[in-house]
Amino acid sequence: MKLDAISIITADMPSAVQFYSVLGLDLVDGGADAQHTEFSSGSLRLLLDTEAVILSIDPEWTRPTGGHKMSLAFDCSTAEAVDATFAQLTAGGNGADPVAGVVHEPWDAFWGQRYAVVSDPDDNTIDLFAALTSQPEQ
Repeated sequence: MKLDAISIITADMPSAVQFYSVLGLDLVDGGADAQHTEFSSGSLRLLLDTEAVILSIDPEWTRPTGGHKMSLAFDCSTAEAVDATFAQLTAGGNGADPVAGVVHEPWDAFWGQRYAVVSDPDDNTIDLFAALTSQPEQ
């Protein structure tokens, strides 16, 4: 047995597809107009389903409240890439609106990583990180 996929329920498929595309995941099925979309990241898949799909499976389903529902963490490889990815997600570009909300701007964490936290279009938190070449002062 192995973990094969993580599924996220989205209220806004076009925004979610744009968000996860910016993070470098490969779109393998579906898209902005689909009810179900799949991304690949090596051996792990990220699945997006609209609320309508979930309600067709479970008519009693309601959107969770009271904080984020899950969190994903993306290794950006370098501290500079953390900053660049954060900027790309939160600043928009070419007149486009930002695709992510700011939860915590990039910082050098005491545990030795460059770290930032954004929120996806459904308010799930997404951690961006990379190992620092030298440890920050504690």
